[in-house]
Parts: sequence; structure tokens; C-alpha cells
Amino acid sequence: MSATAQDADRPGHGDRLGFKPDMVVQELGWDEDVDDALRESIEDRIGSEMVDGDYGEVVDGVVLWWRADDGDLADALMDSLQDLVEGGTVWLLTPKVGRSGYVDGADIAEAAPIAGLSTTTTNPAGSDWAATKLSTHKR
Repeated sequence: MSATAQDADRPGHGDRLGFKPDMVVQELGWDEDVDDALRESIEDRIGSEMVDGDYGEVVDGVVLWWRADDGDLADALMDSLQDLVEGGTVWLLTPKVGRSGYVDGADIAEAAPIAGLSTTTTNPAGSDWAATKLSTHKR
């Protein structure tokens, strides 16, 4: 089997991150350094473009790109919840160890509960980014 055929059989990052067709996903923290292949994989999976922070309606999930010098992570996580449906998921995408803007896992573990989120898993998401799944507490 060719490498291309093997790649076609593998689930994309959008699949592995748990996104489903017709979900509304909000993207925050976009900048020119984001992983375009990861973005495309998510958009392919949901069947539409991700919405931005000005969307103003309920979203099923949030993708938050974050770098060490972007400011206060707890504040950004709280802001990411503004449009998120109850029980929704925030995927925090941070540069991997050794990459510019790397965010230490301890910083994520400290910021998440301040925003009312629980850290569940961290997985590679492309060659330069790690994805940390943060879940809201159901009320």
C-alpha cells in the first residue's frame, strides 16, 4: 500500500480530537504560526469552517491556540467558555517542548481549574503543537 493510501485510511487530527460532522467549533488565538493542516483536518471533519470569537452563538467545541507569551492563560480559558455549550470541550493547542512559545504542563494544570475546567488528556497534534483536552464541569 502506498503512503498516500495509508494516510487516507488513518483518521485525521479532527477525528482524533473527537470532532463530529456538523459541530460548530470556535477557533481562538489564531496567528500565522498555527498548523494549517490541523485546521483543515478539523474543518474537513466538521464540514465547515471554524467560527471566530465574534460568532456570538452557542458552539459545540473550542480550539484555543496558545503560546507562552500570549498573556494570562486562566483568563483566556475563561473567555473561551463564553459561547461554549454546557458539557463542551476546549482543545488547548500549545507549541510542543522545544518550540518557540512552549507552555509548561504545570501552567495548564494550574490555569484550568481556575477557569472551571478539568484537564483530561494531552496528545500530539501535528509536528509542532500539542493538544490538551479541557472539559467543563457539568452542572
